[in-house]
Amino acid sequence: MHISVILPAKNEAEGLRRTLPSLRALVPEAEIIVVDDGSTDATAEVAKELGAKVLSSPYSMGNGAAIKRGARAASGDILIFMDADGQHDPASIPRLLARLEQGYDMVVGARDWNGHAGVSRGVANAFYNWLASRMTGFDVKDLTSGFRAVRASKFREFLHLLPNGFSYPTTSTMAFFRSAYGVIFEPIPVAKRIGRSHIKPIRDGIRFLLIIFKIATLYSPLKLFVPVAAGFFLTGLGYYAWTFVTMGRLTNMSTLLFSATVIVFLIGLVSEQITGLTYLAARRERERE
Repeated sequence: MHISVILPAKNEAEGLRRTLPSLRALVPEAEIIVVDDGSTDATAEVAKELGAKVLSSPYSMGNGAAIKRGARAASGDILIFMDADGQHDPASIPRLLARLEQGYDMVVGARDWNGHAGVSRGVANAFYNWLASRMTGFDVKDLTSGFRAVRASKFREFLHLLPNGFSYPTTSTMAFFRSAYGVIFEPIPVAKRIGRSHIKPIRDGIRFLLIIFKIATLYSPLKLFVPVAAGFFLTGLGYYAWTFVTMGRLTNMSTLLFSATVIVFLIGLVSEQITGLTYLAARRERERE
């Protein structure tokens, strides 16, 4: 199988000097693509000097945009995505590939608690993993890891869903689960990154959360809307019981809560049908290709 390794990079000249030589030594036959996301340092020059194919953007489009550009340009049957900042050890690649050979379609390099950049990031990622596990029904061990190996043909099915910013890992993982493609999480070591992180905890934390709920509605909307509708119903029922006992009547607030229950449930039902049609259209497009 032909392998393409894709590294999105923004001002990662120092990280590439450490990552690319070891990567080339480990997988000498692989196509190595560095997607320069509008860097202002020597990222593109360093990548070219070290033998990588370079795709340069005139300005920063975001991590997800770099991933999409790299995936479109790659010629490999297997795509490996990893960070260019030195955190991901190329020595873990054979383990990811071995999992693909077992029949999986996506193998995600799963970090342990020590692999997260700080306590706040670790807590946030633990919450995202729990929420994604509830939505998908699978044990999601690391939803936001950027180190993964995938089958190229299957990954390209979801390029139109990937955001240009963070987080492409969240979207692609949830989409693979929704399409019944095999996903497994392989434990990996993570080193301290070289240079400064481009993730802003509050801004990107909110974005991650919004992406999870967006993909949850794409994955299985009723799993999101039914609990919300049930919450409105139980609140309305409890409030009605209290007003009936104290005032002997049904109030406008209880009626409003019961109405919200019906509205939210019907929105979830319509979303479920739209989700089915979306994946049906994607499957037919794939069959035509």
